Amino acid sequence: MVKLVTYSNEFLEQIRMACPIETIAANYVNLIRRGHRYVCNCPFHSEKTPSCTIYPDTQSFYCFGCGAGGDVINWVKRVENFEFHDAVKFLAEKSGIQIPDDKEADQRAKLRQRIYAINRETANFYYRNLISGNDKRGLQYFISRQLKPETIQKYGLGYAPDAWNELTKFLLQKGFSEEELLVAGVAHRSNKGNLYDVFRCRVIFPIIDTKGVVIGFGGRVLDNSLPKYLNTAKTPVFDKGKNLFSLNFAKNSSSTHFILAEGYMDVIAINQAGFSNVVATLGTAITPDQARKLSQYAKEMIIAYDSDGAGQKATQKAINHFSEVGMPTRILHMVGAKDPDEYIKKFGAERFRLLLEQAGDAINFRLDQCEKGLDTNTESGKVQLLKRIVSVLAEIENPLEREVYLSRTANKWEISSDVLEQQVGHFLRMKKRMDNTKEWKSIIDHTVRPEPKNPVDSAQLRYLRAEERIICYLLTHTVDAEWIIDQLQPDNFSSPLYREVYEIFCNCISQEHFFSISFLGNVLSDTDMGKISGIPVKFREVPIYKNEIEDCIRILKEPSSLNVNSDDDLIALIQKKQHLSGNHGQVS
Repeated sequence: MVKLVTYSNEFLEQIRMACPIETIAANYVNLIRRGHRYVCNCPFHSEKTPSCTIYPDTQSFYCFGCGAGGDVINWVKRVENFEFHDAVKFLAEKSGIQIPDDKEADQRAKLRQRIYAINRETANFYYRNLISGNDKRGLQYFISRQLKPETIQKYGLGYAPDAWNELTKFLLQKGFSEEELLVAGVAHRSNKGNLYDVFRCRVIFPIIDTKGVVIGFGGRVLDNSLPKYLNTAKTPVFDKGKNLFSLNFAKNSSSTHFILAEGYMDVIAINQAGFSNVVATLGTAITPDQARKLSQYAKEMIIAYDSDGAGQKATQKAINHFSEVGMPTRILHMVGAKDPDEYIKKFGAERFRLLLEQAGDAINFRLDQCEKGLDTNTESGKVQLLKRIVSVLAEIENPLEREVYLSRTANKWEISSDVLEQQVGHFLRMKKRMDNTKEWKSIIDHTVRPEPKNPVDSAQLRYLRAEERIICYLLTHTVDAEWIIDQLQPDNFSSPLYREVYEIFCNCISQEHFFSISFLGNVLSDTDMGKISGIPVKFREVPIYKNEIEDCIRILKEPSSLNVNSDDDLIALIQKKQHLSGNHGQVS
């Protein structure tokens, strides 16, 4: 038997009813009403065209693009990167509902608080060591980079001593346990079982979240050893792919645009020069999660990456991610310096301000990049170039804006603007045809697929279709579904996921709980929740009858008695049986 969630389903249902999903979702995305439902750009993957649908009647959501789905609790869990219990508490506090005692959730919350405390003590330890420690190499490094004392203090910069376990001993003396230090990511355990410091002989950059709490650290070596930069590993409070350096300062900026720099020192140099609206990723290329997070705070991004080859590749990748979240992007073109830090030192803050104002748009950057690696003096090179250009122009949604770039490109390469426009139009029509099939294909892809040992064996597919209808019935006719328990056992299901859902349903009924999709949220993974949420969407326009479910049960118990190979076959068969029996009534 599967383990049920700590919270009662009655309490979870109370949370759902007190926090309408369309109201909660509107805090994170722009909802567009379409009939009795809403659509929006999915916050769980990058896209330009809305593929996420909110269903107020069932208080659920489903994304046709990535397969995410669930109820309001799952929405908050995923969008806030919470655990299930944290999402429940978040919604309970928002709605003023008293939270039942939950020892497991309290333990997790206490662990997070202990990690925050460890990070705070660690940051203070590194800062004190930088300012007043005997080893002055860290302080000399920052002075050589022309950082002011107030800047060092503002960012809480520090220095990790060149010692095996100096920080570890300090934290253990403070009352933290070895296990807590390991979970917080500030210490590792050696093969002999001893703890040692993760950061040693490195200047330290504390990473602070938007609430002003230290969540992790970045460390840079002072010599040529590798790795040059080291970041805190993933912990219960930190994920380097989802956080950004200096966002705690940038979010308070009055500017509508942000500057995306490549590293810690670039950010600090730009901030020190008077530009607080600057951030950087944490030692990796920008991720879709980071792009979505930045889109919540700024209306435009200026990318200020290094001018070398690696910087240009990173710029292209960043442009793609920002484009996917609908964020306009401009590119900083630096002449006479390889990065913003060097540029400011050579030319000053005012010249850098002018450089920001003159930053070119991302479209021109991408069009220029189309030429890379091609010999445009040859016919084949020029054809390949134009193919690349067409794909870039087709991504410009505004027709007037597209026309401007199209005319400019046609003049530059001395080709007919009519021919170029025709090619762009053909590209867009092809894309539209592909998009038209996206929703149904996505539902099929994101619900459970059979994996028969013999590809030509349709038996598993036949069982699966019946199982899907039964699961759909459980989710949409919960009050009237108890009778199924007397006729069907969990072992009758061939799909492990559907079997698990049915077991949860049986347990709920046996314990006199009210079954709903919320009850699955703490048991199933996000992926499986999406699959289950997609089933009612898939059959949304198809009525479900009790005698149809009886036939589905018969398929699972006596699979050879019915010849059903697809949803259409199954529905046709049921309709035929209803016609012959004269029973057309829908279950109330």
